Amino acid sequence: MNFDYTLYLVTDSTLCPREELPAVVEQAIVGGVTVVQLREKDCSSRVFYETARRVQEVTRRHSVPLLINDRLDIALAVDADGLHIGQSDLPAAVARRILGDGKLLGVSAGTVEEARQAVADGADYLGIGAIFPTDTKEDADAVGVEGLRQIRAAVDVPIVGIGGLKEHNLPLLQGAGMDGIAVVSAIVGQQDPRGAAQQLCRALEGVLRT
Repeated sequence: MNFDYTLYLVTDSTLCPREELPAVVEQAIVGGVTVVQLREKDCSSRVFYETARRVQEVTRRHSVPLLINDRLDIALAVDADGLHIGQSDLPAAVARRILGDGKLLGVSAGTVEEARQAVADGADYLGIGAIFPTDTKEDADAVGVEGLRQIRAAVDVPIVGIGGLKEHNLPLLQGAGMDGIAVVSAIVGQQDPRGAAQQLCRALEGVLRT
């Protein structure tokens, strides 16, 4: 499956109220976001499902893939384009079997070993991080640019850097072999999501793998 991972948006309802999320996602997509991951940590399954359906109306209108974070049941219930899981979630091999081959599976990895195992288990792409320290995931150890390079050399699937990525530090990642960056507060936490996405797209020129 060929997807454009250039600018990968991860939502956070602590930074953006759920009722405003569809409008924020739409502005971000207009600004250049190419993938959306819906992440909801502190809500009921019903609220997660209903939020996913509202956001999905936007992503489908713009032909942008919607991935669900962690919750395989929600991904299946709304027929999302895929699922993204971490190291403490459902095993990737199990998620792959239940999802089937027609859906996108992303796995978070912070080491070469985790990356290789995720690919062996059927991951279509990897989320690598945290590249830099981040406020939105305080328990994530920093992988750093060198760790990113090592993982890139170890696997062939697309990799998306995440964690503390801002417009000013993207040049540090030039040549590291990323296929895209994933951001949270750099878009969701901004007053102008469209403008923030546009600025990040400009800053990414020459940084990503070609």
